[in-house]
Amino acid sequence: MAAISRTNRLKHRAEDTLRASHYARTDQFAVAKQLEGLQEKFQVLNRDELAGGLRTRVDELNEHRCSWFPEILSLLVQLSDRPAQFSSLDKIEKPKPVETEKPLTWTDLDVSGSAYSGDDIWENVDFADESSEDEVSLVFSVDSSPRIRPDSSVPTDEDYVIPDTMLSSGEDENLITSINSAQFWKPANNVEILKHEPSSRLITELQMLKETIFMLQGLPTSVFRRLGENIEVDRRYTLSHLSNEALSSVLCSFSVIGAKIDVLRRFSQVPQSIPYMQTFHRRIEDFLREFDKALSDTQARYLSQKPTVSVSLLQLLDDVRRESRLLSMLSDIVSGIKSDTDKPAQCLDMLYGLVCMAQATGDDSEFRFLADLFLACFETYARPIRLWVERGRLDSREGNFFVRDNGKDGNPRTLWHDWYTLDESALKNTPKFLQPVAHKIFATGKNMVFLQHLNVLPENLEDIKRTSLTFDDIFPESSPSSVSLPFSVLLETAFEKVVDANHSVTSNILRKELDEQCGLWISLQALENIYLCSDMSIFSAIDTKIFELIDRGRGWNDRFLLTELAQTAFSIAPFIEPTGLIVRSKILSNTTPKTDTRSVNILQSISFDYVLPWPVANIITKDSISTYQRISAFLMQIRRAKYAIIKYRLQSPRSPTMRGAKPNKLAYSIRHNMLWFLNTLYNHITELVISTTTKSMRKSLALAKDVDAMIAIHSEYLESLASQCLLSSNSKRIYETVVAILDDCVRFADIQSAHVTPSPSAARRGNQVVDEKDELDDSDSDVDLDSPNANTRTQTQPANLLNPSTYDETLKSLKSHFTTHISSIGASLKEAGRVNGNRSWEVLGEKLELGNGWKGRGI
Repeated sequence: MAAISRTNRLKHRAEDTLRASHYARTDQFAVAKQLEGLQEKFQVLNRDELAGGLRTRVDELNEHRCSWFPEILSLLVQLSDRPAQFSSLDKIEKPKPVETEKPLTWTDLDVSGSAYSGDDIWENVDFADESSEDEVSLVFSVDSSPRIRPDSSVPTDEDYVIPDTMLSSGEDENLITSINSAQFWKPANNVEILKHEPSSRLITELQMLKETIFMLQGLPTSVFRRLGENIEVDRRYTLSHLSNEALSSVLCSFSVIGAKIDVLRRFSQVPQSIPYMQTFHRRIEDFLREFDKALSDTQARYLSQKPTVSVSLLQLLDDVRRESRLLSMLSDIVSGIKSDTDKPAQCLDMLYGLVCMAQATGDDSEFRFLADLFLACFETYARPIRLWVERGRLDSREGNFFVRDNGKDGNPRTLWHDWYTLDESALKNTPKFLQPVAHKIFATGKNMVFLQHLNVLPENLEDIKRTSLTFDDIFPESSPSSVSLPFSVLLETAFEKVVDANHSVTSNILRKELDEQCGLWISLQALENIYLCSDMSIFSAIDTKIFELIDRGRGWNDRFLLTELAQTAFSIAPFIEPTGLIVRSKILSNTTPKTDTRSVNILQSISFDYVLPWPVANIITKDSISTYQRISAFLMQIRRAKYAIIKYRLQSPRSPTMRGAKPNKLAYSIRHNMLWFLNTLYNHITELVISTTTKSMRKSLALAKDVDAMIAIHSEYLESLASQCLLSSNSKRIYETVVAILDDCVRFADIQSAHVTPSPSAARRGNQVVDEKDELDDSDSDVDLDSPNANTRTQTQPANLLNPSTYDETLKSLKSHFTTHISSIGASLKEAGRVNGNRSWEVLGEKLELGNGWKGRGI
């Protein structure tokens, strides 16, 4: 009993567990789908026997439905392991083939074949004379009992010929006759053949009109034949009421028009790659569609055969000429287009000329039509221009034009000059009306690129106007007088007006950013102090240190020392960033003669570099900085000569052998004249040249309209400074002579140093100076400013400075050399000033001649 009760408890627990199961029943539709998929898999793998066996078993199973079949089938499918490979058909009973019922034959009915042999049941039945359609329908009715015929008597489809009476009736004979008669190109259908011209074919004027319309629509015809790009007339076709000569003339006019239309049709079938040519291509298709519609309307009017419609070739010719006039002009343009990729704008130029010609002829309708076509093509052509002007972008997908992207190197300091260039070769192939404003288009796009790199927000550019033009923009209704003006003038004026407006807006914003945010004027002030020495209180400390190091002969070109010195000196200027100031120097070779180190030319190996903000660096280029450095070096050379003379001032000798000697008046005179020359030259350059030119430059720069104008003004300013400072190519000889005088000033200081304080070091410096008793006397008699060694010929001659007689003779030679050079410089400056129109040279020449004259008389 205990065992039975335990069994019952386990049974109830199992039933409760099954009833409370959280798993749902198997989806019978999913199982059926899996079985169908398995059958398709067998068929794909070429196991049709497996597919057929599975289908048969499933069908048999469906006849004995059970609620647990889906679970059973699902379990079997999940337990299967690659049934297509491992299934065996040996134990599967193959389905028996279904026996088809054998068809009944005539032999089965009559083995001997003698039945009905006497009847004419195999004759063809003629239903044409039957009494009514009802009886005929009864014969062919599907409800009628089929007649059994032997297989051997049934004709094949190939042998059976449909009788003519089955295909035609008496009512259609007239229609067929009219259709046959309309085929006039068949010789048998000609109603009349001229006896004197057996080859002629006479047709009606309506037939000729149809053939002409078909030819104009691009269809093949019999009267007109296409030979290459021409259309020839078949002269065999004639009209009864018109002579052959007159008909030939009319048809030739049609053929000329048709040939031009065919040019456009062939053009419309060729795909175009140039964007604006695609627009032109689409418009040609529209024009051809309208022309074909007009021809179809004309053809429909003639086919209507209304009494009011007259069939006339001349009337058709007049209508076709009127409808095809515009197409004929466009055909000339298409014929003139060459497949030359180097001239992508030739179609636009030709269309532009056609518009101007249409206006000149006074045909307003054609002019308006062609102008709209031209402006539509120009709108597409100007798409990359609009993208460049309005957004500062170049996109090759929109097409290319005369602005070339050189590839951004990541250095914004060269943005304006190097990132983009104006392609001159592409500019030559630009439409003529765009060439006058090409530079403004180029500059406007660069303004946009510049502003984008300055992070100027787009809302600041709300005044940018679109560069697209419409007919109303060129011929505004508010200005009726503009209709009388040429289209070319109005188009160039309208487009230039739009470009000028955009250029003015972007330029004003950019100039404002350069002035207020980028520190243009502060940078110019810094350059004036660093290179043009506008504040000598800062530069005096730098000069003193450099000149002292040169006199000592060591460490004077140490760039680290000089950079620290310059940064310390300029740190007091609030508009100069000391960390941006760098001094660079060239390392002199060990083979450089010692005499060259005493020349002022060694100062050219020192250059100051100042790092400008990148927007300002686009205005003040590297070439401009190089010119600044040349002017700065020249000014330092003058200060070097003056420093040497002032440092070794004239005083009584302190050596025992020269004690009691009187001061040398000649030395005082030479020192005085040299200081006068140095002061005159330096003051002329700084006070007259630099000050006046800089003030004029600042005034012009404040009125500049765009960045290009600012760059041009600053470049002209530096070019003028270099020219007036004798640093141009046409004043090279004068500059070399001035440098020779500066070297004489340094040499005079060395002579005085050795003469007054004959220390070993001074003696060493004195041995570098000239014994000029012979050579200077010879050279002073004939000073040649054209000589390339005019500035160095006094640097290679030894002298004994401790000998009083030699000292006096050297001073005399130096004085003669100095006086001759001053006279030559004054005369050369006056002559060059008159030739070149440089007034400052004439002023300096007059000062030197005047001062040299009265001071020379006082010596």
